[in-house]
Amino acid sequence: MEIQLESTITCPKCGHKAKEKMPTTACQFFYECENCKIVLKPKEGNCCVYCSYGTVKCPPIQEGSSYCN
Repeated sequence: MEIQLESTITCPKCGHKAKEKMPTTACQFFYECENCKIVLKPKEGNCCVYCSYGTVKCPPIQEGSSYCN
């Protein structure tokens, strides 16, 4: 299975969508919406903002890990 490194994050406050390249060496715990400037944090039970708000889960989760670094 090929790991996807791009995910589109959708802001839950304003609905803005942004295509982002995911880091492969660490989790991304915070993400600032470029439209409304709200800072997103992972939802409870998720390891990072990509797993909570992205169209593609983060690389460690795609690889089968139960959490990212």
